[in-house]
Amino acid sequence: MKRRIALLIAVTLLAGCDRRRDAGQVVVSAIGNDLRIGDSSRGPLALPARTMLDATAQGLVRFDAAGQVEPGIAERWIVIDDGMSYIFRLREATWRDGKPVTAAQVVTVLRRQVAAGSRNPLLPFLSAIDEVVEMTPEVIEVRLKRPRPDLLKLFAQPEMAIFRTRPPSGSGPLRIVSITRGQAVLRADPDPTRSPDEVEAPVPEDDVHLIAERGARAIARFAAGKSDLVSGGTFANWPLLATADIPLVSRRTDPAAGLFGLVVADRTGFLADARNRLALAAAIDRSVILGAFAVTWPSTTQVLPEQLDSAALPVTPTWVATAANTRLADMQKLVTAWTARHPGPLTLRIALPDGPGATILYAMIGANLGKMGIRTVRVGAEDAADLRLIDAVAPYDSARWYLATACAPCGDVAGAAIEAARQSPDGPSRAARIAEADAALAADGAYIPLARPLRWSLVAVRLRAWQANARAWHPLNHLRNDTK
Repeated sequence: MKRRIALLIAVTLLAGCDRRRDAGQVVVSAIGNDLRIGDSSRGPLALPARTMLDATAQGLVRFDAAGQVEPGIAERWIVIDDGMSYIFRLREATWRDGKPVTAAQVVTVLRRQVAAGSRNPLLPFLSAIDEVVEMTPEVIEVRLKRPRPDLLKLFAQPEMAIFRTRPPSGSGPLRIVSITRGQAVLRADPDPTRSPDEVEAPVPEDDVHLIAERGARAIARFAAGKSDLVSGGTFANWPLLATADIPLVSRRTDPAAGLFGLVVADRTGFLADARNRLALAAAIDRSVILGAFAVTWPSTTQVLPEQLDSAALPVTPTWVATAANTRLADMQKLVTAWTARHPGPLTLRIALPDGPGATILYAMIGANLGKMGIRTVRVGAEDAADLRLIDAVAPYDSARWYLATACAPCGDVAGAAIEAARQSPDGPSRAARIAEADAALAADGAYIPLARPLRWSLVAVRLRAWQANARAWHPLNHLRNDTK
């Protein structure tokens, strides 16, 4: 009896935490200020625009609520010729105007996405694609120069959506009902295989009201019970949650895979010497810096989170075994020697995005570097800098993405090793080259790992299909009912 009462109390409290009844359209705030309709071949998209593209213009495949690959325009596929060819059979789909999607149109869009002049941010990781061809009106083939077992996860990214530019249109799974500046109402497309008589009339719960807005406004809207989901939270706006009246049950974080650290953007002066770069990485107190945000935010000292497709375990820096006070003392000696030869204070410019979290991060890093005798200057995310923050979720599970992204820039030896991994003709040689590249990048000191990316959302209890995942991606068609 006591157990039943405790369970009833728990359920009642849980329900009381949710300020949105399971009725009416789902209101989603995507943090950002760009809700334009367009494809990524013209350049990177902000989170709201990526969310809109993913919802209204699916690719051959897409991500489900758990971050796993599911069918998109392609209903099934096979991989042949030892991984050198992917063949996709398209399902029956229509554009927004009701006209059928054809294999020829899909081929045209994919060729545009992977063309040399494309500004698609995934382009550097699509170089293994040799050609895309129409085999029949319902079948296309993607032929590769080199095997890529992780290709489907790249195709599932919103940047690879099949988006027709004239007129601007996608094939769902949602369609645009209305759109105004910074807001859009989306609705599930009717199943094209069913007759009009079989299609159920839409109800308000079928609609998603997508809003692009700043993090502070999005949090305030959710706290007031006027939205069901805030998506796209990062370390930069994490501190805003501290003063918000939001139940803990609604605060969710993703186990995001990716990079969060400082890349050596200017390899001149003090940072021209690999010994200095490595000593700087060793002396940074990660636990204190990250602890200013969340005690559960774990730090890291290596580029690769795990072995992935490398032939060896991730390289752990040799300095990890040295006591923290010894590492700090070694760094102080290097700074003292440098300033003795170069009059004036040693100053490093640190490029960070806007937001209160970035201000806290800068203060913590600045205090840490100040103990080493280094002055810091904060500059904008795109300004010239000595150290630049990388905060990126990995689009797919290859060690090459981590190494290539962290090499921004890196030395000739590390760069050549990463390029050799890209051009490897088969899996075993690619794995061996990746392991070599990991060791070369670690020795180069081009990147200072701090942690995994911090990604958070605010989720109403009614969104029972929402799931935390390594992609930190939450499709709008998988929020209330995961079978849609």
